[in-house]
Amino acid sequence: MRLSPNFSKWITLLSLLFGLFGSAELLAPRFLFSLDARFSDWLMRHDALQHKPDPDIVIINIDDISLAQMNDMVGKWTWPRAVYGELIQALHQQGARAIVFDLSFEDRDKDRPESDLAFNQAALNIDQSRTKIFFPLTHKATSTDGYHGNLKQLAPILGLIATPLADANTTGNFLPPLAIDQRLWRVGSINFQADADGVGRRYALYSDHAGWKLPSLPTRIAMDLGVSPPTPSSANDIRLAWRGGAAPYQRISFVDVYADLDRQHPTRSRTEFKDKIVLIGTDATSLNDRKATPIASDYAGMDMLATAIDNLKNHLSMRVTQPWHSCVFFLVSMAAIWLCFVRRIHALRIALGLTLFTLICGLTSYAALSHLLLIPVLAPFLLLWSYFFALALHDYWQVEQSYQATLKEFGRYVNPHVVKKWINKSSAQHIAEKVESKTITVLFSDIRGFTSLSENRSPEEVVALLNRYFALQVEVIFRFNGTVDKFIGDCIMAFWGAPLDNPEHARDAVLAAIAMSEALEKFKRDNNDLPPDFDVGIGIHSGTAVVGSIGSDMRKEFTAIGDTVNLASRIEGQTKDLARILVSQETVLLCGDALDFHPLGSYKVKGREQAVQLFTPTSATVVVNDKDVA
Repeated sequence: MRLSPNFSKWITLLSLLFGLFGSAELLAPRFLFSLDARFSDWLMRHDALQHKPDPDIVIINIDDISLAQMNDMVGKWTWPRAVYGELIQALHQQGARAIVFDLSFEDRDKDRPESDLAFNQAALNIDQSRTKIFFPLTHKATSTDGYHGNLKQLAPILGLIATPLADANTTGNFLPPLAIDQRLWRVGSINFQADADGVGRRYALYSDHAGWKLPSLPTRIAMDLGVSPPTPSSANDIRLAWRGGAAPYQRISFVDVYADLDRQHPTRSRTEFKDKIVLIGTDATSLNDRKATPIASDYAGMDMLATAIDNLKNHLSMRVTQPWHSCVFFLVSMAAIWLCFVRRIHALRIALGLTLFTLICGLTSYAALSHLLLIPVLAPFLLLWSYFFALALHDYWQVEQSYQATLKEFGRYVNPHVVKKWINKSSAQHIAEKVESKTITVLFSDIRGFTSLSENRSPEEVVALLNRYFALQVEVIFRFNGTVDKFIGDCIMAFWGAPLDNPEHARDAVLAAIAMSEALEKFKRDNNDLPPDFDVGIGIHSGTAVVGSIGSDMRKEFTAIGDTVNLASRIEGQTKDLARILVSQETVLLCGDALDFHPLGSYKVKGREQAVQLFTPTSATVVVNDKDVA
C-alpha cells in the first residue's frame, strides 16, 4: 500500500514533535520522573530480596519493648547517657570493630551532667583502642541555632575536607554532638537526601559548603576503617544497592543486651559482637525515625544508614545509566516504529513486536540490577507506546476513511450489505485496485418508447420519471445480489458474480429480470399517463469478463468489460422483435433445473458470425410480443 502524501507529512511532523518532547523528558525528567522512579523501585524491591546484607553489620535496636522495659531499669526516655557508656564498654570488651550511634547527642544533659561525664570517660578509654566510635551531626542553615563558625577553623574538628574551591572566609552552621568531648568527635552528617518525589534512593558521601566537603557518617566510617570511599572530586553521593526486605540487618533489642550486662552468668555469647560494626539506633514507633525508600514507605532510618555503610564497605553501590543513553535508545526505537508504519506493516504486528521488545528490555533491566546496574526503562517505553498509539490511531482513521469512501463509492453499484461483506474480506485499498477475470452474468435493460415519452414532457419531468423508474429497478437488482455497473441514458447495465463470488449468479440474474418486469408493470399502473409503447427489453448472457476498477488516476469506475458484456448488449437489442426478457444458452445451462425456459430459436447478432440461441424464462408470467406466456 502506497503511503499517501498527507500521511507522510503527518507522520513526519508527529515524529519530530515526539522526538523533541521525548528527548527533553529523558534528558531532564519532569512529567515521567515519578512513574519511572517508582517502577525502578519496584524492580529493586524484588531484586533486594535476592541479596543478603553484610552479616558483620549488626543493629542494637531501641525498640518499643526496650522503651517499656528500660523504664523500670533506668527511667523514662531519654535515658541517662551513662547507659550507653556501659554498653560501649561491653562492646569494646567483646572486640567490636566499630560502634556507630544513630542517636542525637546535640544537647548536654543539664539535669544529669555526671551521666554525660561517665559516658565521655568510657568513650575516651576506648578511643585509642581498635574499637572506633562514631557520632552523627546535621548541618543547618546559618539562620538557625547550632554550632556556628569559620569553616577553616571548624575543619580539623568536624573533618571538613578543603577542595581547590574552598573559601577560607566562609562560615557554616552545624549541629554536632555537643554532649560529647570534642576529642571524640569522629563525626559525619546523616542528613536525609530525597529525590523530587520525596523518596530516598541515594545517600550523601559529602555535602558541599562553599568548597569545603563534609563527609557523611558512612563515609567517615569507611575512611577510619581503612575502606577507600569515593573521593569528593569523583562523587558526592551513591545510589544505594538495597539488601533484603524491610528489616534486612540483624537486630538485637537494646534491653536484651543491656539486661545481660549485670548478670552474673550472662546468657548471651561473649563474642557476639566480635569484629562487628555495631549500629545503635531506634525504630520505636514513638521516636518516628522513618524514611520513604524504594523498599518501604516507612523504612527505618537506621537500616538506611546500615545500607550505606554496607555499600561503602563492600563496594556495592548502584551504577545508573546516563540520561543520554535513554534518549538514544528512545530515538532509535522510535525510528524503528516509524519505519514499520511507513512500510505499511500491520499495526497489530507492530504492537506484538513492541510488546515482546518491552518484555525483553524489562527483564534485561531487572537482570542488570544483580550486576549493580540500574537501567530506567519505563519512561522510554511510555513514550514509545504513546508514539505507537498516536500512529496507530491515525492509521486506523485512514483505514476507516478509506472504508467509508469505498462503502460510499461501491454502494452506488452494489447492495450496501454486500459491500460490507466484500470489504471485510479484503482491505478497501485492495478492492479499489483489484482487477480480475471472472465468470459472471451480465444484464442489459433498455426502455422502449423513450422518444414518445420525451416528446410530451419537459426535461425536468423526464429526468424525475427516469429517476423513479431507476430507483425501482436498482432496488430489484440489489435484492437479487446484483451489481449496478452503469446507467447509459435510459439503459441499465448490471452483472452478477462479482465483486463477491456467487455460484448462483445466473439464476439470480434471471430472477432479477423477472422481478424487474413485474416492477415495470407496477410502475406503469402507478403512472397511467405513460405512452402505450412504454416498455423495456432485458438481455442476459453469462461468460468470462474482466471486472474491477478501471479508468485513469483522475477517475475510475467499477465495471465489467469483454465479449460477454458486448453479447449481453446485443441480446438486449433482440428484445424488440422477440420478448421482453431474452436469455442466452450459456445462462440457461448455468441455471440448470432451477428455472424453466422457452426456446425461441437461433438468431444472428451484430458482431458475431455464429447464431445465438435465445430463450425466455417461463417460471413466471412475462410478456412476449404483447402476449402473456406462462
